[in-house]
Amino acid sequence: SFTIRFRQVLKYTYKYTTRSIITAEFLRQGRMMKAVVVEATGGVEVLQYKDHEAPPQFSPQKALVKNEYAGLNFIDTYHRSGLYPRESPFILGQEGGGVIEGLPNDVDSDHLGFKVGDRVVYGAFGSYAEYTSVPLDKLVPVPDDMDMKTAIACMTQGLTAHYLSSSVGAGIAKEGDWVLVYGVGSGTGQWTSQMCKLQGYKVIGTTSKGKVSDINNAKSAFGCNELIILENATGKSYADYTSVDISSKVMDFTDGKGCKLIIDGIGKDTYEISLQCLAKRGLFVSFGNASGAVPAFPVLRLLPQSAYMTRPKLNDYVATREELLERAKDVFTWVKEGKLNIVIDRVFDLEQVRAAHEYLENGGAKGKVLLKL
Repeated sequence: SFTIRFRQVLKYTYKYTTRSIITAEFLRQGRMMKAVVVEATGGVEVLQYKDHEAPPQFSPQKALVKNEYAGLNFIDTYHRSGLYPRESPFILGQEGGGVIEGLPNDVDSDHLGFKVGDRVVYGAFGSYAEYTSVPLDKLVPVPDDMDMKTAIACMTQGLTAHYLSSSVGAGIAKEGDWVLVYGVGSGTGQWTSQMCKLQGYKVIGTTSKGKVSDINNAKSAFGCNELIILENATGKSYADYTSVDISSKVMDFTDGKGCKLIIDGIGKDTYEISLQCLAKRGLFVSFGNASGAVPAFPVLRLLPQSAYMTRPKLNDYVATREELLERAKDVFTWVKEGKLNIVIDRVFDLEQVRAAHEYLENGGAKGKVLLKL
């Protein structure tokens, strides 16, 4: 009965108050929260800012996080549009941060060292909401000397850039080799080019004219040795890749050798260019679909350069908690040491989510875009 359950919770809370553990399931039972829900996929019109049951289903090994911000990423637009199918309805978002408000009531667990009140960031579904139920092993502690907005910016884009620059091409690209990174004026490309520079690579970046005021300053800010500036593509999140002969410029920069590593988050509009820019035994990394998914092409296209190709995703490069924490530690450290130029471009209120998606998809972003809860 409710009375028995209430007494049990009181007894439990009193007994373990020194451990600052509260029963999230009890505290949130029957309450509502604001969230962005997708009931049918499509354009920004399908984003519904509404009341939703709070919290998401409580279960063992999960923490209840009261979100302060959610990160906006292109993958959110893929889930919203249906390019990456999910079972509907669902709460959008997969990156956020805030304060732990509840932990499981298994008193024999140390909860991976977390306690109520800890500041954390995470990568898990359902971040466009006031509260998110997050697996404990997906939580990353926020350093005491780092603000929440910066910490969230370090997650999806920072961790993706980390594995793209340090792991995917390991053993193929070496210090001093040329790499090509698309879209260095914002988003993951902006992080990746800087991290490639930290790895000792020589970086060729591409960006649209609207994201550059001074080319020399832009080279330094984006971590590039050479920068290819393209015309803006009206109403698109990416530049006009037909406006410049990129492959010719790449061959000029590399004395005709091409690039050992090509990091391409644009997709359909750039994969042909990427194949043309590869060096002998180079690696083409296709990790995004800003212009659409890369179509199937014959494997023989890789033959002229004895080239490699991969289509990776972040989850497989933070497959263990140890790997997640190791990458996060590197990114946090580089940010605090000033080795990475981090730009928080815009912060929208959660109820402005449609405008935020339009802003990202129209190519306006010059850095990280966040939603404020």
